[in-house]
Amino acid sequence: MSEFTFTINGQQIAASPGDTILAAARRAGIYIPTLCYHPDLLPEGHCRVCLVEIEGQRALQPACMFPASAGLVVNSHSRRVRAARRLSVELLLSNHPTDCLSCVRNKNCELQQLALEMGIRENRFEGERLLCEVDDSSYVTRDNEKCVLCRRCVRVCQQVQGVGALGPSSRGWETTVGPALDRRMSEVVCVNCGQCINYCPTGALRERDSIAAVWEAIEDPEKVVVVQTAPAVRVALGEEAGLPPGSLVTGRLVSALRLLGFDRVFDTDFTADLTIVEEGHELIKRVKEGGLLPMITSCCPGWIKFAEHFYPDLLDHISTCKSPQQMFGAVAKTYFAQQAGITPEKLVVVSVMPCTAKKFECERPEMRDSGLQDVDHVLTTRELGQMLREAGIDLARLPEGHYDDPLGESTGAAVIFGATGGVMEAALRTAYEVITGKELGQLDFEDVRGMEGIKAATVHIDGLELKVAVAHGLANARTVLERIRDGSADFQFLEIMACPGGCLGGGGQPLPINYDIRRQRASAIYQADRDLPLRKSHENPSIIRIYEQFLKEPLGHRSHHLLHTHYTPRPAGKAAAEGAQQALAGAPAGGDEAEG
Repeated sequence: MSEFTFTINGQQIAASPGDTILAAARRAGIYIPTLCYHPDLLPEGHCRVCLVEIEGQRALQPACMFPASAGLVVNSHSRRVRAARRLSVELLLSNHPTDCLSCVRNKNCELQQLALEMGIRENRFEGERLLCEVDDSSYVTRDNEKCVLCRRCVRVCQQVQGVGALGPSSRGWETTVGPALDRRMSEVVCVNCGQCINYCPTGALRERDSIAAVWEAIEDPEKVVVVQTAPAVRVALGEEAGLPPGSLVTGRLVSALRLLGFDRVFDTDFTADLTIVEEGHELIKRVKEGGLLPMITSCCPGWIKFAEHFYPDLLDHISTCKSPQQMFGAVAKTYFAQQAGITPEKLVVVSVMPCTAKKFECERPEMRDSGLQDVDHVLTTRELGQMLREAGIDLARLPEGHYDDPLGESTGAAVIFGATGGVMEAALRTAYEVITGKELGQLDFEDVRGMEGIKAATVHIDGLELKVAVAHGLANARTVLERIRDGSADFQFLEIMACPGGCLGGGGQPLPINYDIRRQRASAIYQADRDLPLRKSHENPSIIRIYEQFLKEPLGHRSHHLLHTHYTPRPAGKAAAEGAQQALAGAPAGGDEAEG
């Protein structure tokens, strides 16, 4: 069946087979409000906010679920529709907390925005409050009093991530969303990816707050506080200051951090380059010496914890390299501390990350190879945005700053770590030249770029045929991992990122997040790569220097001690395993492409 037309509010609009009324209306620029709907997820029609009136139908219908068809006549803002929508929102507000001024989502809350749009100035209903204790046992904090039962967190955890840590419990007025059997988040299989936060329309889910601890460190005259910034932060932080998605603010980010009071401003991109040198040599060693293949990247702590729970039999496939964040902490409290003459105990390492799982990662017991906790505090991009607002710093007006030496110099290969496929591409740039001894002519490996959920490519390196694959979103990772388990995988190198779009769509990034925003951030990060004078990790002069002065050689004794680690099998649990199987059965193909 080809494209057809139907009518909304007297306007003829085009639609395609499979379109819902909402999808066709949005393409035509017709606004229909939503709450439980999200373009990345399969619709379920819980909230009844998108109700429309359809000629020939007695009952109002949810636009997110009702299929468009030729000749359909729809009214999206009749008196009856407006009254029904308003009633739905009023009922949601009837038992919702009214602490908007102190809520983490104030002025960025979808429920608050709907109340404003619908002209709700007072609440006609006062319902019984569902009093719930805030669950702050994990790195994802749950406040179920603010939950509107949209189940977006449930759908992303199952459909996109394949984890199944969250679900509805009880029935009717007593329905809640959370882990099974009223457990706390720390008691169930949660990988701390934070995607539930990204998809929550209210303040019911948020990251564990590290802002107060960082302010305390900055204001302590006995401490030397250094900060590192992840690649994906520079293309997203601008959104916290009102700039368009994909605004590249690297220099202004550096200036802002100095104004906040950090003693040194460094770049995680430095240790992203270091990761590529170590990981690239590890891959070459495995390929040449018959090591266990495929080798899987290890930069993403959400993916690592997922593997520890669900695929402990595949842990030896994962690169032993620490993530760039943790390499930075180990190097900062040894190499940098020696260079700067600072006692490591006085050094506080703060990370600014697009990721909530990084908060978990820095506290892992394996991450203390400097003799101390290598990274002390992790701020999400959102938390840094809040600190800038607290300090009255207008990011948009700041001059361009420059990172400090010696941990601030980096290459284009490092900056693309933030995008899905970026670690793979950066590794291939180095692996090719290390293996062949020849200069790589074409640096852009387009086959591993893009938002497709699973990507595969074959790279020819001096007679060696290297088959690689990239997966982002853990449900997509499951698909690839099952192929490794059953022996049907025919690739040697695999990159996995827990979050859709990679770190660009991380659980700590500015809200909202959707396919288009991830795509704009990706465009900016690849532009940052093209703009840098050096685009291959092994050509970074500061990386060459740290090997000469301190590490000596890739995969050497000191590198092994500081930059490599091991992983720990963790119990998955029956409930989590069942939830994961449900996720696999209901997940849309392609992950990030479910929208388009």
